[in-house]
Amino acid sequence: MRTGALEIRDVAEGAVLVEYPEASEEEANQRAVAVARSLTTRAPAGFFDAVPGARNLLVLFDPRRWARARLAEEVRRVFREADRPAESRRVLQIPVFYEAGGENGPDLADIARNAGIAPEEFARRHADAEYRVAFLGFAPGFPYMTGLARELESPRLATPRTRVPAGSVGIGGRYTGIYPEETPGGWRLIGRAPVRLFDAKEDPPALLLPGDRVRFQPISRGEFGLRLPILDRAEPVGVVSKRPLLRVAAPGALTSVQGGPRRGWAIYGVPPGGAMDLESLARGNALVGNPPSAPALEMTLVGPELQFVSEVAVALWGGRLEAEINGRPLPAGSVCSVRAGDFVRVGSIRGAARAYLCVAGGLAQTERPQLSRRLGTGDVVFLDTLPRSSPGAPARPDASPASSEAGGEPVRVRVLPGPQRGRFDPEGLAAFLGSPYRVSSSSDRRGIRLEGPAIANRESPEIPPEGTALGGIQVPGDGQPIILGPDRPVTGGYAKIATVLGADFPRVARAAPGTVLRFEEVSLADVSSSRSRIT
Repeated sequence: MRTGALEIRDVAEGAVLVEYPEASEEEANQRAVAVARSLTTRAPAGFFDAVPGARNLLVLFDPRRWARARLAEEVRRVFREADRPAESRRVLQIPVFYEAGGENGPDLADIARNAGIAPEEFARRHADAEYRVAFLGFAPGFPYMTGLARELESPRLATPRTRVPAGSVGIGGRYTGIYPEETPGGWRLIGRAPVRLFDAKEDPPALLLPGDRVRFQPISRGEFGLRLPILDRAEPVGVVSKRPLLRVAAPGALTSVQGGPRRGWAIYGVPPGGAMDLESLARGNALVGNPPSAPALEMTLVGPELQFVSEVAVALWGGRLEAEINGRPLPAGSVCSVRAGDFVRVGSIRGAARAYLCVAGGLAQTERPQLSRRLGTGDVVFLDTLPRSSPGAPARPDASPASSEAGGEPVRVRVLPGPQRGRFDPEGLAAFLGSPYRVSSSSDRRGIRLEGPAIANRESPEIPPEGTALGGIQVPGDGQPIILGPDRPVTGGYAKIATVLGADFPRVARAAPGTVLRFEEVSLADVSSSRSRIT
């Protein structure tokens, strides 16, 4: 493969796309994988992640530590060193039970009929090919594999399933892939592999890595049944060595343990996660003497009911809270001592979508990054062992989220031009920048969905999948924009019209359903003096 041209385009303050316009898609992907491996292995200070896509590479970095010109030179240097295509390190054989019908292969008969062949012949042709893992995305360890015969290609379902079993083998357009865990999904399912593709305890955590070659081995129903328990073999990475702090009596609408983003696992399909509103988390942590990103309880719309089993200092921060301890008011913005046996209840969160309950010392998290887990009734949360300092002085609750309350003044959000801005019609751009968009009740940590005038796209809304950055605004086929959050898919296949500035993302995170947002486009030069720590 000749080196060819390399282009670097800005996506956000701390994100660039590395593109290979003169290369074929396979060549471009091989080059992206080679550069991602080199950067990830080397991991210079201030480098966060490198995410291969179908034909480009997303590089995430700390803009306070890397000047853009210096980062571009580093990427070009690595590109020159990786002058040869990335050779596959491994060829793996994956057993698959192909089943026409039933839970294991509900789409096999239909797509075989559309291809004009019998289901058995479709399965044989699928298993006869050798595939290459181009990149991971959608879910931790989910492989997008090229090499599918053209006659086997099939479009995704118009309406995704709400549940796809772990190990399901599917076809999405020209890719084939395997679902590592039970999740919603829209790929056509043709069989099931009794193989665990992601285990956070392993190193690396993903079984299949970009550049690997894969062959499928058909197995019988009986052999599938014997191997199936391996899907449930791995247990969650625990934190039981820490001190139990509280038990969840009622979880609220959506409560989880969140700290700062945890980098370095995007190449395995794991998003950085972290608190939606890092500013509010830092303010609450300051009250109890913690580092800014110490893990705390992130509460959404309605908070939990908690029974404490250890004594600790706590502080609430964010919005206007209805909170109490043993039936007495628990004021936000001040430090309170909670004893073993005390009950804390956080009711409605007003003026903001989220609030944080911070404890002195911070909460324990799993040792390795994983997707955020919603707390449930009976769950036990543990205290971390961070060095403690003295709790801070009482502070007034943050008044700024009040402007985000549904029905109030529109929240102005600054955005940078997106990597596919040129694909959108002038009317679509005018609608996006000139119209109000309301936060939908279906928003979550993966993405904040908006409702407003449809944004017209002069081409298909789908693009070759590429890495995603926090605050990226993608526009699917219905024209309704989605702002990507900390639990976003690592790669995505919709055109992105803009990216929210890091400094403005907390405003978006605080926006409750019904809040009106208005977007204002700026350039990187406009904000070079006020870079954010959030990437």
